[in-house]
Amino acid sequence: MKFPNEVQTTLVHAGRDKRFTQGAVNSVIQRASSIVFDSVEDKKKATEKRTQYELFYGRRGTLTHFALQEAMCELEGGAGCYLYPCGAAAITNTILAFVKTGDHILLTEGAYEPTQEFCNEILTDLGVKTDYFPILVGENIAEYIKPNTKVVFLEAPSSVTMEVHDIPAIVKAVRKINPEIVIMLDNSWSGGVFFPALAHDIDISIQAGTKYLVGHSDAMIGTAVANERCWPQLRERSYLMGQMCDADTAYITARGLRTLAVRLKQHQESSLKVAKWLTKHPLVERVNHPALASCKGHQFFKRDFLGHSGLFSFILKERLSEAQLAEFLDEFKYFSMAFSWGGFESLILANQPEDIARIRPISGVDFDGTLIRIHIGLEDVDHLIADLEAGLNRINTNKNKITALQSLV
Repeated sequence: MKFPNEVQTTLVHAGRDKRFTQGAVNSVIQRASSIVFDSVEDKKKATEKRTQYELFYGRRGTLTHFALQEAMCELEGGAGCYLYPCGAAAITNTILAFVKTGDHILLTEGAYEPTQEFCNEILTDLGVKTDYFPILVGENIAEYIKPNTKVVFLEAPSSVTMEVHDIPAIVKAVRKINPEIVIMLDNSWSGGVFFPALAHDIDISIQAGTKYLVGHSDAMIGTAVANERCWPQLRERSYLMGQMCDADTAYITARGLRTLAVRLKQHQESSLKVAKWLTKHPLVERVNHPALASCKGHQFFKRDFLGHSGLFSFILKERLSEAQLAEFLDEFKYFSMAFSWGGFESLILANQPEDIARIRPISGVDFDGTLIRIHIGLEDVDHLIADLEAGLNRINTNKNKITALQSLV
């Protein structure tokens, strides 16, 4: 898919108003708790304009935060952007900003596992009921909506298994029943670039900026970009819950935006090449990459997304034993084992079918083999393919050793 060129220019220039850069290329790093006012009148002015990029108090933000917030609003077309200390904080506090005891929310069963755990444990304790809906539900989501439904939470593609929602159908059905329901999307996979959530009538686009926005696996941040209807409530309630990030992380994230386009281009190109190579490997049952027709919801991805990033998964034809998994995972040269993704480096993790079934409360799983999730980084793609090939060969080698030993018994 072609990279959206207008976004490329936006990423370079957004949030670089002279007020924030003070004449430099990048925004200044302004660390502050207290903001000093020269007069009572200045304090009054700051208080009145404290939600409009006016210096008021450190928790409301400094010039460094304002620069990133403005950039994110321009990138995602929002009325405002709130910054959080990590992606999980962005998700949980955005939900908390719109629910109270007695309310009901709908959550995709393809949501990030910590999102599910938050809803199952903390929201349950607060008297907020969570129901799950199937990933490919479409307009039938109407069957799950209740009179007290306040939030519908989507994630596209789904965490780990990579299915893609029919987002327009879901949004249309929700709006028809109750236009006041707040529709949220975990948009981390697209980096806010490949899926313009608010343009699809999503109310709030959430990202773990830790991943593609930062891009170097060395800082944690979460962002939530809201439309005009939801921004005031999201802003004030997140502020009251004490949510913020430090100025240095905001600066690193804003700097990451400047190279996001070129990084995503490479992630996109390399991941598709690796995915296509994996489809032909004899040990691979299925490749879950939204750009491939074999991925569930591919038709929605092709229609609604502008491109894809570097994260996807594939399923092996067999369930690996613990010994086979160790043999496979421990000896990679370029792929590292780590939980996050979106950095310049390639990553790999494995999940057994029962691990995924536990976080698919409605549909379960339709495979028996071990699932491998990979993030394709910025290394030479042929080196990565060779590394994967060597790893898959280790599975066969280990299997042959076991067979040979068994024949001797």
